[in-house]
Amino acid sequence: MSTRITTGMITRGVLSDLNNASNRLAKTQMKASSGKEITRPSDDPFKTSRAMALRTSREGTRQYQRTIADARGWQETAEQALGTMTNDVQRVQALVIQAGSDVMDQESRNGILAEVRQITEGLKQEANASYRGRYVFGGTATDKPPYQAGATDAYGGNPDQIFRQVGPGVALPVNLTGDQVLGSGGADGKLLSVLRDIETHLTAGDTASLRSGDLDGLNKNLDLLLNRRADNGAMSNRLEAAESRLQQIEETETTMLSNTEDADIARTMIDFSSQSAAYQAALKSGANIIQPSLMDFLR
Repeated sequence: MSTRITTGMITRGVLSDLNNASNRLAKTQMKASSGKEITRPSDDPFKTSRAMALRTSREGTRQYQRTIADARGWQETAEQALGTMTNDVQRVQALVIQAGSDVMDQESRNGILAEVRQITEGLKQEANASYRGRYVFGGTATDKPPYQAGATDAYGGNPDQIFRQVGPGVALPVNLTGDQVLGSGGADGKLLSVLRDIETHLTAGDTASLRSGDLDGLNKNLDLLLNRRADNGAMSNRLEAAESRLQQIEETETTMLSNTEDADIARTMIDFSSQSAAYQAALKSGANIIQPSLMDFLR
């Protein structure tokens, strides 16, 4: 039994082919304009799932980088304060050597005493350094200053360390505490205690104590201060190494994500040109195939 091919069947077939060609052209055009191989999950479910996993992993890497940036800012603030403290202690050393001379009169020592007191207050102020509203030398008690101005030298923070997560399962300490640097007040042999002894001996004109115990105490605390700066520098180096590693990981993840979801622009433009030419040709051939019928002439 033969099947009669009607004009309507031809028309529907031509329109269906044109519609398919138009859809392919529109999809390629969207790919070219967005630069993405995947514009909706249905385009490639496997690649979509992989791209989502890579994006999640990359965002985690970037969060670690932000954490490291915060930690490095914290340590840079501490280093600036420690540098100023070092200069202040070296200045006190020079003053104590001058005041230890037996030829200096008491009036001159009183002038040195006034400067030492100002330096002591300046050291406590440096120990109250803050980063983004948090006190860097207060341990985990970051909401209150470690030291108060005036004669009270008690340490108001705690000895706890602050850790920052810099990678999966990797946490690094990022802080030094004030009691490690200046002491906790009282006769603990730390820097503030030595400075208070120096003030007492300057007031009394006790040159022997200034030349021996006080100067030795300053030298020990200066060495301790330099060691704390070295510790802070070592922590900064570890953070820098972790940051460099995370940058490499981010670059790898970005490359993998690009390979997964980005379109090959050159190939896409070639496809677009060929599909556009095919669509135009289909339009012309369709117009030739569908000839006017008798009804067209009767209208």
